[in-house]
Amino acid sequence: MKGILFAFFGGVFITLQGAANSRIGQDIGTWQAAAITQMTGFILALILMFLLKDKSWRQFKQVKPIYLLGGSFAAIVIFSNVTAIHLVGMTITISALLIAQLCVAFLTDSCGWFGTKKQKMRWIQFIGIGLMAAGVIVISM
Repeated sequence: MKGILFAFFGGVFITLQGAANSRIGQDIGTWQAAAITQMTGFILALILMFLLKDKSWRQFKQVKPIYLLGGSFAAIVIFSNVTAIHLVGMTITISALLIAQLCVAFLTDSCGWFGTKKQKMRWIQFIGIGLMAAGVIVISM
């Protein structure tokens, strides 16, 4: 249950972040919005890490260098979301984003990428993704 709550709040905040970034992007530019968002996110994470006295950052050297590139994906995420919001609006953007996330999560779980536990996927998951894709088509009409 705790994991579902964290996922829910993550979904809420990624949507709010998209709206805020879109507004910043309109005012000063999309890459600038990505830079400001990354910077403020870094500052908040750093403050929370110190307030919570989290010392796990000391294991930084144990992380495989390729995984450290994950943070750089955020700039692409922000740019893509801001651009999509400007072109098709929030609802279609978030709907398509969710389907893309679900498809990549499906592949990650089924292939065991990034050290995740390999999961066997069934036909019902394919149907679920298909229904979501159909939903995006309906919403965009």
